[in-house]
Amino acid sequence: MRVLFATHAEKSHFLGMVPLAWALRNAGHEVRVASQPELTDVVTGAGLTAVPVGRDHRLRRFSKLLERVAPGAPAFDMAEDRPEVLTWEHLTWGYGGVVPWWWRVVNDPMTAELTAFCREWEPDLVIWEPLTYAGGVAAKACGAAHARFMWGLDLFARMRGHYLRVKEQRPPGDRQDVLAEWLGEWAAKAGTTFSEDLTTGHFTIDYTPTSLRLDLPHTYLPLRYIPYNGTAVIPPWLHTPPDKPRVCLTLGTSATERLDGYSVDVQDILTHLADLDIEVVATLPEKQQAELHHIPDNTRLVSFVPLHALTPTCSAMIHHGGGGSFSTSLVNAVPQLILADMFDAPLKGELLTRQGAGLTLHSSKATGPHVREHLLRLLREPSFTHAAHQLRQETLATPGPNQLVPHLEKLTAQHRG
Repeated sequence: MRVLFATHAEKSHFLGMVPLAWALRNAGHEVRVASQPELTDVVTGAGLTAVPVGRDHRLRRFSKLLERVAPGAPAFDMAEDRPEVLTWEHLTWGYGGVVPWWWRVVNDPMTAELTAFCREWEPDLVIWEPLTYAGGVAAKACGAAHARFMWGLDLFARMRGHYLRVKEQRPPGDRQDVLAEWLGEWAAKAGTTFSEDLTTGHFTIDYTPTSLRLDLPHTYLPLRYIPYNGTAVIPPWLHTPPDKPRVCLTLGTSATERLDGYSVDVQDILTHLADLDIEVVATLPEKQQAELHHIPDNTRLVSFVPLHALTPTCSAMIHHGGGGSFSTSLVNAVPQLILADMFDAPLKGELLTRQGAGLTLHSSKATGPHVREHLLRLLREPSFTHAAHQLRQETLATPGPNQLVPHLEKLTAQHRG
């Protein structure tokens, strides 16, 4: 069968898809990856066939514009789950912000060309990351089965469920649905109509362990996470095990590539870890390294090192809660300290803490002393490592990409138009 992976140009969202794309190729299926031109080199660097569609999105530019127009304006918290907060007024306000200023910004530049390509190539299955709604529209236009590929907790489906529940309680003439209206416009251009699967896919592929996944009434295909960090070289210092506990501090790439920087004070954290008998490996781009005024003797600064090679050598991970850092730590049974800031990171930290496999601090409270205190707990209390190993066993029991392929073949046959 023909399988198309669709993602807007966001490298961190694409990388998690690569092992499944290769599993499908190894099973004999045709695989292509459609994205905006900016991601082409990343796709081909993974050995996959790229299909550039549309033009690059300008999310960062729009984010800066919004900050100038409405500095300090409250953001719509997609992780909100309290019924008393999720009123009709709150939900319509929230969707009225994220749809035009986030989801349309990354999708509208690519939807038309992606749809045209799908009509020409006629894929049997389209797999789209959960922000790339263009993938669902294009799949429906050509009769393909389609599925979301999650890179984090499924806040999208949960919030959509809240919205539909509250919407049904409104009078028939007062049921504004800005998401359905937007997707309906694109569906109409493609000669079809809106249906709810355009927001959730026919089914969802998810590498979050079951014990950490949100309980939602959707069809989920569990997938074991296989770390992939793009083209990489193993540095010589990683050839041998460390002679003292190694701690990785990584805050992701999106904060510096897409946003305005980190939400925590890296210098403050490194300074307060300086007297500990540990090795701190801090992965910071060269620009952020240059902003440090002091590098402690126990700190190794690197601009990049593949997490799949570094994490197994670590006794603890300190990170921002991104999908790659979180899942790579899980599969390697490494206790985590999540410095949570946005989207699903605070909830990930809360769920991980409940499992006993890590701790969390909101970035606004992630001062050097607090990070030090929490890290010492992870290093000194064996219960965290024990719980992390239990999560690893759960992860290893989940079907890998090769094992998932037959299930995808069956579901594609069921849902293909």
